[in-house]
Formats: sequence, structure tokens, C-alpha cells
Amino acid sequence: MSTDGYFTDASMLRRVNRERVLALAGPRALLMQAAHPLAVAGLLAHSTALDEPYERLARTAKVLGTIGFGSREDADRVTAHVRAMHRRVRGALPQGVGRYPAGTPYRADDPELLLWVLFSLMDSAALVYRRYVCDLSRREEEALWRDYRLVGRLFGLRDHDMPATLAGLDAYRRSMLEGDRLHVSPWARERARKIVLDPPVPWVARPLRDTVNFITIGLLPDRIRDEYGFAPVPPPAVRKAFVAAGATYVKRAVLPFVPGRLRLVA
Repeated sequence: MSTDGYFTDASMLRRVNRERVLALAGPRALLMQAAHPLAVAGLLAHSTALDEPYERLARTAKVLGTIGFGSREDADRVTAHVRAMHRRVRGALPQGVGRYPAGTPYRADDPELLLWVLFSLMDSAALVYRRYVCDLSRREEEALWRDYRLVGRLFGLRDHDMPATLAGLDAYRRSMLEGDRLHVSPWARERARKIVLDPPVPWVARPLRDTVNFITIGLLPDRIRDEYGFAPVPPPAVRKAFVAAGATYVKRAVLPFVPGRLRLVA
């Protein structure tokens, strides 16, 4: 773990993301991101995501790990590479999706799309941490969002592209989940679901995979979960209750007794 990075051990971003249980945030964040038709076209459906989805996810995790735990030099290097790739990705929707007609242009460095991706990462990390590790005070969540704003700047967002406060982020969340900018496209419904919920694991690991899938679906906002068409059995209320009960058990009866070397990334 670097001591000359953008973040220190006192940073909320490190405190949250060093917990290994935060791996549960990744699938949820990806499904959130893919619910934006332009984001899924500009940031997910391009590059090698169609043919090498798991390699792409591993690269994304490595970039985020470098930003959070590496040196400034390494963080600047990897994010400069990502920004350069984003500048090259642009196109137009081949088919209409939701409010976006066929031919709607998109570009991967569009601040609106980058903000949705950034929000999905932060929101998923905070949710999993609260559920499985410990509660976050309002002040701690404010600090976490300040850290993610720095991550956003490294990816090319400017200060005025992002909500300045946690209250502003709450308003952004409501506007996105209650507005018409999100719509799960047929590509996302088929391909993103497969990427997240059906990874190539050996049969002995399938029970664990199924458990993670159950948690991922339970943690999604109701609207997005419904648009993906996830099975209604068990009913959403029952599924949420099981996820909440399991999270409480892990937080109170498991994590306190797990040695730090096993519980933490570093």
C-alpha cells in the first residue's frame, strides 16, 4: 500500500474499499451503470467487453485499486490511459432505447455518463459497507463522496460536473432513479446480466456464485431490478429481508472475529 498516493489510510475511500466484502459492490455497480443506455453503449459495450468481459472487469478493478492504494505517479499513469481510451470512443445508438431515439450520439468522455459511472461505484460501495461492515455517519459519507470526487477528477470530470455535497448527490440519485434517463436496453438485459450473474466458475463454486447473485439482485434499486426482469420469486420484500438479515449477521457475528489479514485487502 503506497504512502505517497492520493489517499491515505485515514481516507474514507481506503477505509471502505480495503474491506474484502466490498467485492459484492462490483456486480451491483456494473448493473447500475448498464442501466443507462448511453453509458452502456459508450463505456461498456465497446472495447473488449463483449468478448472478454471478465478480463475487462479485472482491469477496471486494477485501475481503481491503483487510484485508491497506489502512488500518485501510478494513479496518474493509469487514469491518463483510461482518459485517452475514452476520447476515442464515440458513436450513435443503432436502436432507440427509452427516451433516446436511434441515432442519439454518445461519447465515452461525456461528463453525464462519467458521473453516472462514478455515482454507481460510490453508491454501491457505501451500500455494501453499511450493510456488511458498519454504519456510516453523515459526516463519514460526506468524506467518502469527497474522495470519490477526486477519483472523478482523475477520470476527467470537473468540479462543476459533480454534486458538491452529499445533499446534492442525494438529489442526483433521486433524479436518476425517478426520471427518464435510465432504461435497461435489450443488450444490457441479456449481456450485462450474463456477465454479472453467470461468470465461468467451476461447479463447486456455483453455490457461492448463486449466493452472490441473490445479494446483488437484492441490493439493486427496485426500478432497476424490475427493468432487468429478475425473477419475482422470492417476492422483493422477502428477498430484501433475507439480504438484510444476512448482512446483519455478517456485520455483527462474523466480521468482528475475522483477522485483519483475511478481512482487509492490505
